[in-house]
Amino acid sequence: ETGKLLLVSRNQWVSFPGAPTTKSFSYHAPLKTQNVGIGFSILNDKVGPQKQTGVYFDYSRFFQVSDNYKLGMGLKGGVSFYRAALTELNPISPDPIYSQDIYKNFLPNFGVGFYLFSNKTYFGFSAPNLIKNSISRNDYLTESVQKEEIHFYFVGGRKFQLGQNIHLKTYSMFRYVRIAPATIDITALVGLKEKFWIGGMFRMGDSYGIIAQFKAGEKMLIGYSYDLTYSELNAFNNGTHEIMFSYDLNIFK
Repeated sequence: ETGKLLLVSRNQWVSFPGAPTTKSFSYHAPLKTQNVGIGFSILNDKVGPQKQTGVYFDYSRFFQVSDNYKLGMGLKGGVSFYRAALTELNPISPDPIYSQDIYKNFLPNFGVGFYLFSNKTYFGFSAPNLIKNSISRNDYLTESVQKEEIHFYFVGGRKFQLGQNIHLKTYSMFRYVRIAPATIDITALVGLKEKFWIGGMFRMGDSYGIIAQFKAGEKMLIGYSYDLTYSELNAFNNGTHEIMFSYDLNIFK
């Protein structure tokens, strides 16, 4: 177990105007003598004129529940900063509502998570944002223009040894939010000597793609994924690119 620095950049629906982009930076590390993990994450989301940046701090505690399994329980807390850049839009007809951007700073939130794992198998549940913040304009007597919804995630995975130097990693995630259809992701990766991994993913009702990971050293991992939608959006975009970089780094002794 070691500290891990992680960078992720995701460009969704390339060539689609206003398509979502996500960038994140995080660092998490165990305090082994106390069975505790601590860390932080910075997440930036952009969808059309909307931009949101969140800064969160994380705390987890681990318990040995059997000979093979540990249970981790985590708390996340922080704030986000929201902007809707309405002045950058080009409406067909002039409207005073587009003459001023929307700013909302210090939107607080917190989340919880549970993680049951062994050397080869894991299960998890998380709800990263439990406060449903509403965002409204101060200069218009209207209802909120944006409202954060609670997302629930269920994950599970297992690693298999197929040969002396060949492994298979399987992973699935069920995601639920009240205002959108539930989704299920299924991923499988085959690895050679624990250094190079390649496989595919399938998101029911939405997309499919390829994933590759390369361990560039004892501490460095580089990943790339590309997926295509098979819904009606397929005619309007050139797929989604995601790049991942992680590095093992011990800040706390």
